Amino acid sequence: MPAPDPQRLVTDIRSWAKECGFADAGIARLELDADLQHLRDWLAEGFHGQMEWLARDLPLREHPQRLRPGTLSVISVRMNYRGDAADADAVLGDASKAYISRYALGRDYHKLVRSRLLKLGRRIEAAVGPHGYRVLADSAPALEKAYARNAGLGWIGKNTLVLSRTAGSWFFLGEIYTDLELPPDAAPAADNLCGRCTACLRICPTQAIVAPYRLDARRCISYLTIEHHGSIPPDLRPLIGNRIFGCDDCQLVCPWNRYAQRSPEVDFAPRHGLDAPQLVALFAWDETEWLRRTEGMALRRAGYARWLRNLAVALGNAPAAEEVVAALRGRLDDPDETVREHVAWALERQRSAAAP
Repeated sequence: MPAPDPQRLVTDIRSWAKECGFADAGIARLELDADLQHLRDWLAEGFHGQMEWLARDLPLREHPQRLRPGTLSVISVRMNYRGDAADADAVLGDASKAYISRYALGRDYHKLVRSRLLKLGRRIEAAVGPHGYRVLADSAPALEKAYARNAGLGWIGKNTLVLSRTAGSWFFLGEIYTDLELPPDAAPAADNLCGRCTACLRICPTQAIVAPYRLDARRCISYLTIEHHGSIPPDLRPLIGNRIFGCDDCQLVCPWNRYAQRSPEVDFAPRHGLDAPQLVALFAWDETEWLRRTEGMALRRAGYARWLRNLAVALGNAPAAEEVVAALRGRLDDPDETVREHVAWALERQRSAAAP
C-alpha cells in the first residue's frame, strides 16, 4: 500500500472523526514542557488531595512513548455531550432536588468515546495499513487538555477546562496515540481568550479556583463528591448545596457556553429522571436499586456509600421538612461509618433550620 500524503491524511482523519460521531479533531504537538511544570507545581502544593495516582503516574504523562511505545503523534478529538436535560439553574435553585453534573446523566462517556475512537482507529488503518496505536478515553495518564489545546481544539480557560470559540466547554476529550508521523496543527489558541472575565472564579461555591488557571481539588465539589473518600470537611458541606455528583457552576456561568452545541448522541440523554430528581426519593434507594438504575453510567464511580454520604449532605442543606428528617433517621444505623456521620450532621442541620 503506497504511503499516503500526510497532510491529506490529516484532512481525512478530521472527516472520518466526524463520521464516527466526534465534533472535531486535530493533531497535537507533543511539546508539553510548560504544562508539565504547571502540573509539578500543582502537585507540590498538594492541590490533588487524595488523587495520589496523579503524582505516581507523572513519568507516563511526561513521555507519551512510555504510555504507548513508538508514539510519534497524538490525535485529539472532542465529543459534545450537552443534551435536553432539565434546566440546570432551576434544579440548583430547588434545594429539595438533587443536582447531578450534566455529563453523568446518560451512558458512561468512557465507553462511548472509547468505542468511537476504536472505530476511528480502524478507519485510519484501513486507509494506511497496519500500524501501532492506542486509544485513550480518560483512561490512562495523559495531559489530554494540553493535547487538545495543542491540536487547535481550544484553549485552557481560567476554570482549567478546555474552551472552544464555537463549542464552549460541554464536551469530552479523547486521544489516539499513534506511530504515524502526522503534521501537527497550527499554533494553539492563546491562553488569554478568557480576557478579563472572572465569572468562574466568582461563582465557584467553595472558591476552589484559587487563581486563574489554578484549581484546588481539595475544595472542588466534583472532587469532594466523586473522588474523595471518607468524611467531607464540615466547613465545606453547607457550600455543596444540593450537588450530589459533580458540579457545573463554572461551566453554567461561562460566557463561551452560549456557543455550546447540542449533542446528537441519544446515549447521553438523561436516564431515570436523574436530571431533576427529589433528594428524598434517591435516599430511599437500597444498593440493589442503585446498582440497577446506575448500570452503565458514570455515577457508579462514586460507589453506593459515597452516594448516600453525598445525599445526606444535600438533605442537611435542604429546607426543614418532616419527610427529610424521617429519611435521615432511617439511615442513622447505616453499616457505613462515614454515612452515619454525615446523616447525624444533616439531622442537626435540619433541627437548627426548624428551630424557632
